[in-house]
Amino acid sequence: MTGVEIDSRRVSPGDLFVALGGGVSFLEDARGRGAAATLVPNDEFAAMAAIGSAVRARSSARVVAITGSVGKTSTKDILAALLRPHVRLVAAEAGFNNEIGLPLTLARIEPDTEVVVTEMGMRGAGEIRALAEIARPDVAVITAIAPVHLELLGSVENVARAKAELLEVLPPGGIAIVPADAPALDPFIPPGLDVRRFAAPDVELRDGHAHVRYAGREIEFSFAARHQTWNAVVALTVCEALGVPLPDGIVEVSFSRWRSQESELPGGGLLINDAWNANPVAMRAALQYLVERAAGRRTIAILGEMAELGENAAAYHDEIGRLLRDLGVGHVFAVGLMAKPYTSHVGAATWFPNAEDRDSILASVREELEPGDVVLVKGSRSVGLEVVADALAGVTAR
Repeated sequence: MTGVEIDSRRVSPGDLFVALGGGVSFLEDARGRGAAATLVPNDEFAAMAAIGSAVRARSSARVVAITGSVGKTSTKDILAALLRPHVRLVAAEAGFNNEIGLPLTLARIEPDTEVVVTEMGMRGAGEIRALAEIARPDVAVITAIAPVHLELLGSVENVARAKAELLEVLPPGGIAIVPADAPALDPFIPPGLDVRRFAAPDVELRDGHAHVRYAGREIEFSFAARHQTWNAVVALTVCEALGVPLPDGIVEVSFSRWRSQESELPGGGLLINDAWNANPVAMRAALQYLVERAAGRRTIAILGEMAELGENAAAYHDEIGRLLRDLGVGHVFAVGLMAKPYTSHVGAATWFPNAEDRDSILASVREELEPGDVVLVKGSRSVGLEVVADALAGVTAR
């Protein structure tokens, strides 16, 4: 077998096609594209786990597993950019971080692969451990602990406990890379690990790039988002743990879709598409970046509600509303029933309780948009604001 695919359109000659869900309807398409074999599993997750585990077991590559409340995919993207010039690398695509995505990443391992960078997401307890037992990482990274998934987990302490499941799977002497200031996480770090801690970055933004001080050197990254420099320090710490040289020139990073993607708007404006997901920590960072990036230009924030925040959801949304006021955001478009507090503390705001009414949202934004505006789009996956962001990329400002 040359590879494993679950989308028949991606099948190349020699691949194994695993028909998940409605994939059974595309068996003939996969065979027509050259699939060497097709599999219709009785238990989809168990089948993918078995495939991923089998490939991992016969590889000597070092596996890095990244989890955390925020920044998983962006850290993976930055780390891949740092590692690629030095090692034969496999890195997770986009946000491939669940029971399907992780095995697909492992299935891409070749005999000469030296490092595999995986990503692990979760919604509840036990899920990280299950993924980690498939990947068997040598290096485990926890980017941050924050108030996410509270509907299921109930508290930040339980979030930390669930994320720390990754550390429990490390072998004795395995490397754990964790925040220097994470009091909720510290009680759950197992003994016997090589624990490396990272702190807030020393960073300067100039000429549209981030210059990060690390290990006595200044390292230049191609992005200008201050909050991404935290992820850069995490990635640099991983490089140091792996013994990979630090870069000499500019580190060119291509972020995964809908994460800190910037595009020009007609009339000199700018669109920041960060629509992949949202939580209080990530929302705060994105809004601060919006204002910093605007550099005095008028700002528009199109913000979806933040899901899975539990009983304190209203308070978290109100906190973001106060931040919008304090930052002086020019106009706020709040999308979703829980997003109403975004509008409570600002003068210019529009609320759309129905997240499905994307045509009306887009029409209202078009009416408000002026030449030179800097626009941020961000919200939880359930809101689907990437549709609005993608449409805005072709908007003609009035």
